[in-house]
Amino acid sequence: MEWPAEADKLRVIIPVGGQALRLRPLSAEVSKAVIRLLNRPIVEIAMANLAQQGVRNFIFGVKGYVNYKSLFDYFGDGRGFSSYYNIQPRVHIKYQPRVDDVGNADSVRINMDYYDINDPVVGVQGDNIFDVDMRELARFHDEKRAIMTIGVTAVDDVTQYGVAKLAGDMRIVDFVEKPKKEEAPSNLVSTGVYFLSPAIRKVFEMEEVKVMIKAGRLDFGLDLIPYLIKHDYPVYAYPISGKWYDIGSPKSYLETVQMLLKVDEPWLPMGNRLDVPGRVWVQGESVESMRKAKEIEEKIRLGRITVEGSVLIGRHCSIGDGAVIRDSSIDNYTVIGGGTTIENSALMDRVYVGEGAEIRDSIVGRHTEIRSDMERRTKVIGLSVLADDVRIGEGASLIATRVYPHISIPAKRTMVEEVV
Repeated sequence: MEWPAEADKLRVIIPVGGQALRLRPLSAEVSKAVIRLLNRPIVEIAMANLAQQGVRNFIFGVKGYVNYKSLFDYFGDGRGFSSYYNIQPRVHIKYQPRVDDVGNADSVRINMDYYDINDPVVGVQGDNIFDVDMRELARFHDEKRAIMTIGVTAVDDVTQYGVAKLAGDMRIVDFVEKPKKEEAPSNLVSTGVYFLSPAIRKVFEMEEVKVMIKAGRLDFGLDLIPYLIKHDYPVYAYPISGKWYDIGSPKSYLETVQMLLKVDEPWLPMGNRLDVPGRVWVQGESVESMRKAKEIEEKIRLGRITVEGSVLIGRHCSIGDGAVIRDSSIDNYTVIGGGTTIENSALMDRVYVGEGAEIRDSIVGRHTEIRSDMERRTKVIGLSVLADDVRIGEGASLIATRVYPHISIPAKRTMVEEVV
């Protein structure tokens, strides 16, 4: 496949199914793919990377109403995405028809058939962020004459991933999904990036594969990859040299925020970097948002607020005097009261935080209100996760607590490792 001349023929299929239970309560009412991270839906980060390399066709392999609605309402047919990232010619986004799949590989099968795709396909996971050179991946795939090439990377803990055993030429000779550490054939795990030749459609028609589908399961790691290896199809591993982040839990979500904030060359349009110590960006291009950004910059210079480490601040945010923000992401339209401390945390858009609150190592969902004053200081700490539209009363303390959408926590309530 010649690149980038043939890049527009490549289809990227993003299976988005299931309920993302490990990300609850963030995923209680929205698809995991559009949970905001660094002021963008998670899936948009990988899509922007691919679009900037020439990819112009994406298909969301959505399963269920919530996944479809969340993605369609945000991305539509791709016009707004293309405009924001100045992608020309524009990106085209399609959606899986209302046919429920029985796994991520089955989603690829359904969409290749429905859209009659006879060109190469890349399957990627909707909750992964990766930096892969598609030109080199396509070249490697063609050179090996592979039916499937899997992006792999080395990790310390392999127990949550599919693990590959390789021959000397990078051919995969064994693949084990989520093995015990002592039983893992290597430390090379699948990143959820699958480069597929059009010939994979013939595999989907094989009787043994049809039996799997009828039995209610066709997953890449559990089913399709072991089937291909068993039947001696050429399946190869391509080491991803760039960064890869698996956002499968609140803990990994916060770790990803920290790592992305600190990369030398940010992947996303981070906004205007302020001329202050540390790495501080404020987003927005309108007259009003630029005025807000200037106000924040001036407060930092005068010492009225303290911003340390790497911090991303969205559009039209307000930060009160005496606030301290360290290594955190603050989304659009957020109001932060004076004397507040926010550290190693992520606040999504339209959050309200009262005076004197303390938010550490936690995630705060959209449209959430954290009431606090200097006499009744509210704490949200210890990897607490507040979903959308939550209300926390003054003086409450939440430690390692998960709060589902639309819940109100009374003032002065103390909660430790609870789920409400």
